[in-house]
Amino acid sequence: MTDEPAILGGRAASAASAPGPPAAVDRATFQAELDALRVREKAHTRDGDAIAAARRRLPMAEVDAGLALTGPHGPLTLLEAFEGRRQLIAYYFMWHPGRPAAEQCEGCTWVTTQVSDPSHLHARDITYAVFCQRPYDESIRYRDFMGWDMPWYSARASLDALLAGRQIGLFHLVCYLRDGGRVFETYWTTRRGAEAMDYSYALMDLTVYGRQEPWEDSPPGWPQQCTITRTDAGPPAWPPVSVWPGGRPIAQWPRLAAGRSDDIGTGHGGR
Repeated sequence: MTDEPAILGGRAASAASAPGPPAAVDRATFQAELDALRVREKAHTRDGDAIAAARRRLPMAEVDAGLALTGPHGPLTLLEAFEGRRQLIAYYFMWHPGRPAAEQCEGCTWVTTQVSDPSHLHARDITYAVFCQRPYDESIRYRDFMGWDMPWYSARASLDALLAGRQIGLFHLVCYLRDGGRVFETYWTTRRGAEAMDYSYALMDLTVYGRQEPWEDSPPGWPQQCTITRTDAGPPAWPPVSVWPGGRPIAQWPRLAAGRSDDIGTGHGGR
């Protein structure tokens, strides 16, 4: 996800206009250039460590532990969403009420797909859950279509309090701490801050062509025709969509190929 607007038009690069590779050099020259970059990478890592240290020293704000959520067994409280653990990370999933699966949020689908195995979080006494910002019944069908198994709740009834001072309807990643029966908010982020959930972009950033998105600073001729997370035909084809909500979130394509129904009860199911 980027703060820059995605360009959703144009055509994928054809074979005839495929970008050239970087300059080919001998191994010693290559290693010397990489060693110089590594100095910057290590400085970046240390700076990230320092920022994380400052994040751990932030003050916190109390949140009403009894705020209402809706889950698979009906109403529950924010406190209960901790599942007995001391910390909770909640992703506030955007939702377009009454719209079919293909028109749901591509960015939220992108990052939520990355969160698969919570065992390492649980080992540190952390629960991860999705707080959908709209109705439970529609959104849980979407979770099931995608094959996700993380805890999933609707936070619709309590959004004004849970997201006080923030834009409701925009995605947010929020961290909480439980102290007995009291709950405190310790950190939140949005927009590119949600890239903390993602490994795909991190891996793309290691490659020569990067994310292949128009906002990136890449050499002339590098491929930059990709949208953020929505296509007309899915991988490995990548025809960018012209106007939202054309196409569908990329991660939906393999689910459809596996024969899953994307009918989420909006009256607009099917492919």
